[in-house]
Amino acid sequence: MSSTFTKKQTPTDVNASPFDVELRQVFKIFDGETAVCGVNLDIRKGEFFSILGPSGCGKTTTLRLIAGFEQPSAGDVLIQKQNVNDVPPYRRPVNTVFQSYALFNHLTVIENVAFGLKIQKLPKNEVRDRVQEALVLVQMEGYANRFPNQLSGGQQQRVALARALVNKPAVMLLDEPLGALDLKLRKEMQVELSRLHQDLGLTFVMVTHDQEEALSMSDRIAVMSNGKIEQIGTPHEIYERPTTPFIADFIGDTNLINGKVYRTEGTVQNIVTRKGLEIVVDLPEHQPNVMVANTHNNYGAKKQRPEVPSGEVVVSVRPEKIQISLEPPERAANCYKGQLEHTMFMGTHVLYVVRLESGDTLRIKQPNTAASINHGTPVYAYWSTADCLALNA
Repeated sequence: MSSTFTKKQTPTDVNASPFDVELRQVFKIFDGETAVCGVNLDIRKGEFFSILGPSGCGKTTTLRLIAGFEQPSAGDVLIQKQNVNDVPPYRRPVNTVFQSYALFNHLTVIENVAFGLKIQKLPKNEVRDRVQEALVLVQMEGYANRFPNQLSGGQQQRVALARALVNKPAVMLLDEPLGALDLKLRKEMQVELSRLHQDLGLTFVMVTHDQEEALSMSDRIAVMSNGKIEQIGTPHEIYERPTTPFIADFIGDTNLINGKVYRTEGTVQNIVTRKGLEIVVDLPEHQPNVMVANTHNNYGAKKQRPEVPSGEVVVSVRPEKIQISLEPPERAANCYKGQLEHTMFMGTHVLYVVRLESGDTLRIKQPNTAASINHGTPVYAYWSTADCLALNA
């Protein structure tokens, strides 16, 4: 069967935009409250782009602005170089998959998927062929005559995806698409969505509050807070080099320690905490995979010299970057004596809670292959100067 869902090719026209979706200083105000505040986005053709943030941060409103369900109070939304501020949703080259699936319970799977094509009054043969191919893509061809209430949550999600894909949109919008699934099924559908994205080459824009979901599936992530974008980057950049304490704390797990820079010399900074703990951190330009100073960078942005923190700072160190030992290691920097307070077995790893002599508490993750340590045992916690990050407070 020849596929109508062909992988999108990079445009050869030198004047063609490399971006499928562009937001230019977009604001959205509801009853005097600003939900989206000056958002700028460039989403590349064929990219899996996620908008990540806590509840109420403006991420879903941003997606609805792209879909056309909301109109911007100011700024411009462009899809494939066309300003769509005044274009209704059904005339935009996008389709949205909702968390609730929004399937018609009185229609069969095949009728649900065909619904949009029939509204367009396409020939019956074309409708039949496109629906069949969409069901094959999501591996639901054997369920064509079932009703939604006869399907599992994962199967209903696949039908919702097929219904969106059958219209051959330029951009797929995913609004918390896996939020209604249990954990195991959610992880399976993450793989399915990634497979579909790779096979089709469409632009996917997903909204989620699940950090692991965004990190595992995305080419790039925009982290939002209070209606603004705090940082845009690859999953590796967002996780390893967050640009603010909020992002460091929101993405994954981290230890945040307040302190103050008292010396910058050579390639490192010396920071002293409020409890007298001294931490040595590599200067940003000497850290691997450093983000550029412009947190709103996009593809093609020039690398800039990263900002050097000063004054009051927050030191972030991931639990998996910290080592734990019963004997003092042969190192001078970032090595502290403490006592094991708590141990939690987490399956693939063990979480240790260590209280240092300074009174600071650290969370430390180690592989579960390590020998067990009894509570109250004196231990040493240590990490490299390259494995911690100083962020302006």
